Amino acid sequence: MTHAVMPQTEIERTFWQRNQQTLAPWLFLMPAILFFVVYVIYPVFQSFNLSLYEWDGLGQAEYVGLRNYEDLYWEYVDRDSFYVSLKNNLIWLVLYLAAIPAGLFIALFLNQTVTGIRLYKSLFFFPFVISQVVVGLVFTWFYDPAFGILNVVLGWFGAGPVNILGSESTVTYGIILAGLWPQTAYCMILYLTGLNAVNPEQIEAGRLDGAKGWRMLWHVVLPQLKPATFIAFVVTIIGALRSFDLISVMTSGGPFGSSKVLAYYMFEVSLSEYGFRMGYGAAIAVVLFAIMMVFITYFLWSMYRDERRG
Repeated sequence: MTHAVMPQTEIERTFWQRNQQTLAPWLFLMPAILFFVVYVIYPVFQSFNLSLYEWDGLGQAEYVGLRNYEDLYWEYVDRDSFYVSLKNNLIWLVLYLAAIPAGLFIALFLNQTVTGIRLYKSLFFFPFVISQVVVGLVFTWFYDPAFGILNVVLGWFGAGPVNILGSESTVTYGIILAGLWPQTAYCMILYLTGLNAVNPEQIEAGRLDGAKGWRMLWHVVLPQLKPATFIAFVVTIIGALRSFDLISVMTSGGPFGSSKVLAYYMFEVSLSEYGFRMGYGAAIAVVLFAIMMVFITYFLWSMYRDERRG
């Protein structure tokens, strides 16, 4: 005599069987989330806490409250190193954003089918794959007042040698120009990826409505590139605010400290022979983090608002 197999009821199913589709993604994400919490979130809160102490990295930490932030404020008022670093960071932030439209227009050019387009793509892609240290060395040689290509070209037109990295008024702009080279390549890659996802039906509909040139770009193409634009803005802002390697390679903060930014100043007061003031360096890091979060939060809110309207 055989017994009919009864279908497994909801009560008899295990917890994993009932929630497999919900739990499986979290299991795959758990290692990444764990690393992010341990190596990103926890150090952020640790920096906030450290900024309330005076510590040389070896001895006993002394709680000083907001004194490190008061020192930063008075340095800003007296136009000392913190003021110079903050001012340079804001200059970096404004001018570095030029990489986004530059990357967009290069991507629009490279998205066409013309002879030799693969060679052009390789040439524009090249700055992205080389180290920032290499970029810094290349531009240091480029700006060299004795044998740099820039001054050689200026000499052809009868202009005297210009010491870009040796002048307090031009050094920051020279370093920013060096940083824009690879950053533009990165934005170009983002937009090339976004252009591959542009809906051809919307392009065709725009042509039927008479849109072309700038109107096509503004009303049809750019709205579909919003995700790529958001990523480009966030990455460019972060790159501008944490700029360190180019300054370290090209000028070491000189001449006379005129090219310092907050990240380099933080290193100088915390880990170089000038300081070992870990709490003060942490306070600079907190200020830098706050500036970064203001801009990123603004762009997140703008995208959310546009999504709600759409």
